[in-house]
Amino acid sequence: MFEEQQLRSYLTFDRSSWSRLRNSVPLTLTEGELQGLRGINEAISLEEVRDIYLPLSRLVNLYVKSRQDRRKVTGEFLGHSHKIPFFIGIAGSVAVGKSTTARILQALLDRWSEHPKVALVTTDGFLYPNAELKKRNIMHRKGFPESYDVRTLIRFMADIKAGQRQVKAPVYSHVTYDIMPNQHRVIDQPDILILEGLNVLQANPTDDAGVRRFVSDYLDFSIYVDAEISQLEQWYIQRFLDFRKGAFSDPDSYFNHYADLDDDEAVRVAREIWRTINLVNLEDNILHTRNKADLILHKGASHRMEQVLLRH
Repeated sequence: MFEEQQLRSYLTFDRSSWSRLRNSVPLTLTEGELQGLRGINEAISLEEVRDIYLPLSRLVNLYVKSRQDRRKVTGEFLGHSHKIPFFIGIAGSVAVGKSTTARILQALLDRWSEHPKVALVTTDGFLYPNAELKKRNIMHRKGFPESYDVRTLIRFMADIKAGQRQVKAPVYSHVTYDIMPNQHRVIDQPDILILEGLNVLQANPTDDAGVRRFVSDYLDFSIYVDAEISQLEQWYIQRFLDFRKGAFSDPDSYFNHYADLDDDEAVRVAREIWRTINLVNLEDNILHTRNKADLILHKGASHRMEQVLLRH
């Protein structure tokens, strides 16, 4: 699972020892609220929130308070200051549950009085539009590093970090499988910005000045959601089957042609997509970024967190 050299860079916690670090932080999330945060095929429980996410929210809160204290000192020294958000990056494979992790963490951090304004942005919005991907002949590489408009993503992050108001983020539709033209989300000076996506810890191409910039350069804290590859394949196939009955059945869905597949054919198609696209991307571009993360959440069966690794 983890190489010995990698393990030496991290403090390793089993579920029970990590849970104790909650330190009496109250569980304010209700079952009804959690229901709205769950992803497809993820039966995450309030116990999981209590044992894994409350200690994590406490750790992030301590980091944010430390940053706020340092900014206050610097502002006092300079005689002025501006609001700089705390950036959290969440990376990991397709089907590992990054989005659910991001939504739960946002909901919990939103409840801390020190940082009531928590924004969540996914890097899907910074994919090139399908028309551009087809023009570049990389539609089959969607989700790979070259399919993202990284320069626009980094410009977005730099503007947020600089304290600019009303910064626009592109919007992606998982129904049409494309960027939504002329639609944006406006991010206005959040206390915390959570950036979730496959590529948040990856290397990026050089900019026009020949400088190689990284999304991770802007992150204050990074999380990698991890699981065994065999488990990820199983989750992806199950998610595909669930989408076939749900999102794929929408006439406007890009994947509507999969809606009428029988079970055996759907499993075959899902396994083929996983092994020829998502697994290749995972092994070539995503998995090796795991050791760049400040914290690794390792999942076992049923998306249950089994181990947490925190960088020394």
